[in-house]
Amino acid sequence: MRLTKFTDLALRAVMRLAVAEEGTSLTSREVAAAMDVPYSHMAKVISRLQHLGVVEARRGRSGGLALTGLGRRASVGWLVRELEGDTEVVACEGDPPCPLRAACRLRGALRDAQEAFFEALDPLVVGDLVASPTGPVLVGLGVRGPE
Repeated sequence: MRLTKFTDLALRAVMRLAVAEEGTSLTSREVAAAMDVPYSHMAKVISRLQHLGVVEARRGRSGGLALTGLGRRASVGWLVRELEGDTEVVACEGDPPCPLRAACRLRGALRDAQEAFFEALDPLVVGDLVASPTGPVLVGLGVRGPE
C-alpha cells in the first residue's frame, strides 16, 4: 500500500500543527516551508483538512491554523481513509479494463490487505505520531537560526 503525496502532506501538516506551542498559530506558508513543499500544494491540503473538520483556519492579524478537537483525537486510520478515498490498490476497471476482473482472486486479496493497512492505523491518534523523538524534530522544522 502506498499513500498518495496528498495524504502524506496532510499527515505531516497535522503532525506539525499538533506540536505548535499553545497560543501560537502557524500559517499555511509556514507549514509549507517547514515541510519543504510548494505553498500551492499545502494550501490544497489545508483546505481539505478544514473540510474534514481537522484543522481550523482563522484569518486576520491573530489568525493562523490550529488543530481542532477532532484533529487531535481522530484515528489516523480514519483520516487516511478520508484522504485516500475509495480507490483500490489496482485499477481492475481501468481503461482498458483487466481481462481477469470477472474471475480474479487478486482484487479481493488486495482489498483485504488494504483494509488491514487501515486497521493497523485505527488505534493511532495524532498524539501518538508526534511523541518523542518526532515531536522535537517537528518543532524545529522551518525555524530559522541567526543570520
